[in-house]
Amino acid sequence: MKKLEDRVSIIDSISYDNVDFEVIAYNDLQGAQSIETAMGLFFANQAGLKMKQVRVRLNNSTVKTEAGALYYYKGKIKSKSNMGGVSGLFKKAVSGSITSESAIKPSYSGSGEILLEPSYKHYIMMELDDNSIIVDKGMFYCCSDDINVKGVIQKNISATLLGGEGIFQIELSGSGIIVLECNVPKEELVEVDIKPGEELKVDGNFVVARSSDVNFSVTKSDKSLFGSAINGEGFLNTFSGHGKVWIAPTQPMYEKMSYGLPTQNNSMNNTSSRQRG
Repeated sequence: MKKLEDRVSIIDSISYDNVDFEVIAYNDLQGAQSIETAMGLFFANQAGLKMKQVRVRLNNSTVKTEAGALYYYKGKIKSKSNMGGVSGLFKKAVSGSITSESAIKPSYSGSGEILLEPSYKHYIMMELDDNSIIVDKGMFYCCSDDINVKGVIQKNISATLLGGEGIFQIELSGSGIIVLECNVPKEELVEVDIKPGEELKVDGNFVVARSSDVNFSVTKSDKSLFGSAINGEGFLNTFSGHGKVWIAPTQPMYEKMSYGLPTQNNSMNNTSSRQRG
């Protein structure tokens, strides 16, 4: 029986304030029990698709995660769910229900190693330095303890009604490391700098994150409604202000592909197996 280190490769890592964040990828999977699964694994290996996990090493430190993300941990680690009393729990429950995020973000403190759930998705690690970004719903995965995670309402009515992101998104602010779960690898993200007076217009909702100082609205692709109707573009997601925008231009293409994966669930959530047991 091999140790974990003999079966995985570290494909990304970053350290901050006595916490080591790593993305590990399994070199190969050999547990197929059917021809269908074996074929899926074969084509996944041919395409370079690896099952990945986020591993966090604590050294007398603390990390926060999305609820349900924990797989297992070892060491001298204590878990805690900060609810902030009845009123705080109510506010978080309301925020969670409208942002599709869990209401409570558990934290783990001490010294040891934490493994979060394996997945075929991709993980983006970023460092915040007393600043904040807004990300799509469902992208938050884990972060340093000093990062504040909250739902924020769209500032523009057009963005709320036509932007495709809903009424709320997630704001991450403070100093530390954030880990996001993404549908595309970080190598395929395009970082765009927006200066005052400039606009970025995108035909679709494949902007995955933006600086909090960047405004989001939906505008006509032409000066007139008639022109917008006949040029085939209609309305465009528009970003202005000052800051950065992260685009995933390849994301729509992946969403159109339906050739199948080694598992019916991209995220290897084991809830169904627990229910069967």
